Amino acid sequence: MKKRNNSLLKALSVVLAVVMLVSAVPVFSFAADGAAQDIDYAISNRYEAVEWETWKQYKVNLHCHTLASDGRNDIYEMIEAHYALGYGALAITDHGTTNYSWTDVNTVPLISLISKFKQKDMSFKPTALTQERYKEITTPGEDGKAMIRVPYGNENNPTSFNNAHVNSWFADYGNGVLGGTSDYERPMKGVQEAGGLSVINHPGEYTGAKKEDNPELAYNEDYNYQIRKFTSLLLKYDSCIGIDVNSKGDGRTRNDRKLWDILLGNCIPNGRSVIAIGSSDSHGLSAVDTGWTVHCMPSLSVEELRTSMENGALFAASRYIKNSKELAEISAALGETIGTTEWSISNTLGIPNPKVTDIEIDNDNDEISISAEDARLVRWIADGKQIAVTTTADRENGTVTSVLALDDYSGDIGSYVRAEIFGDGGILYTQAFVLDYDGAPEAKDFSRFIDYGKLVSGLRESLIFIFNIVPFGCLLWKAMSGKWYWM
Repeated sequence: MKKRNNSLLKALSVVLAVVMLVSAVPVFSFAADGAAQDIDYAISNRYEAVEWETWKQYKVNLHCHTLASDGRNDIYEMIEAHYALGYGALAITDHGTTNYSWTDVNTVPLISLISKFKQKDMSFKPTALTQERYKEITTPGEDGKAMIRVPYGNENNPTSFNNAHVNSWFADYGNGVLGGTSDYERPMKGVQEAGGLSVINHPGEYTGAKKEDNPELAYNEDYNYQIRKFTSLLLKYDSCIGIDVNSKGDGRTRNDRKLWDILLGNCIPNGRSVIAIGSSDSHGLSAVDTGWTVHCMPSLSVEELRTSMENGALFAASRYIKNSKELAEISAALGETIGTTEWSISNTLGIPNPKVTDIEIDNDNDEISISAEDARLVRWIADGKQIAVTTTADRENGTVTSVLALDDYSGDIGSYVRAEIFGDGGILYTQAFVLDYDGAPEAKDFSRFIDYGKLVSGLRESLIFIFNIVPFGCLLWKAMSGKWYWM
């Protein structure tokens, strides 16, 4: 009888241990009756309209410079370099100088002085494409190859020393307007009123986060002012589609994916998301093809390009990573060290870039599925943290399909998830998948933010106004900027 009691006690102990172990699992919460409480997610997918089997994916550079401002190469050279690499669209965004044409170069007197000094020729004027060559480049040939011009490209605030640059397209705004330090709102407002789109360029330049070698120190509480500033501006101007998250060699933007995650967390509960772009910001041919965007479109046209930018049916892309935390996480997932402080490939010619071939949303089972080729892994990010990763076992084809079951990570998820696709030919960043559900993060009020850059801008505007009414002052300003300031 004593032996039987001991056996019974052991059996009860095992049952109790199992119950205690199950109750400690953090992935699911349990009701009093022990049933799992699944979260009902409504998943917003920016790629919902994409027909993956029939639509094409076009490589685009939305940011580069020529001898019309501070670039080192002529306009025709920059165009030819991108065309040779198979780009589908190119935006020339010289500082304070709107690109009106590829066959007739626009210049602003004060800004073009830089090129004149570089060329040691005060009569120097950049060289455009001939009409014949322009037609050849922009008209699809038998192979379907063509590259279109993104209209009205301009990098605003050219006199702000890289700390308040805003790229704009699709609207005639900013030509000869010199702008100033810390003033993001003036170009954002001007572009929106003119009917264009804009983006915040390389924010780490302005915030100073580019100097943080330790990603954990970037965008901490010391950056609250800059974070609140960008949040309030993005909520105020919806024509500013988002921010640059990886440009040129990623030196300036290496911590700006963290900023992107913070801005997503701030903006989504307030009713808007934040699109990420990549670009080369090339000032010379050596930087061409360092960063770009991939646009999912049914056909190549200016109208379709704008639609893809507004809807976010695009991927940011780069062949550089200089964030040590990201490199450590990717290396751990792959089981090999790809870099400790930097990963790059010398060129993408002959090395296929990763390509997303399908994105599916299963709202019934709260799952997001991404398939990609020429890829080695897909990693999922929520609230700035890696929550899941899928690697490919087929290195020959480099194919990977990753399915994220949201319920499995409900304790780690806030208002969104996003994915990064890494391969030997570069890295892609998907746009955020916005999540709505009971218990989702609540909106915070950013409307009471005081933008000191706006105060500085007001002072500058007053000084310029006075300068314009001083005798001969307005004529000098006309000679420098090429326009009356108030026009």
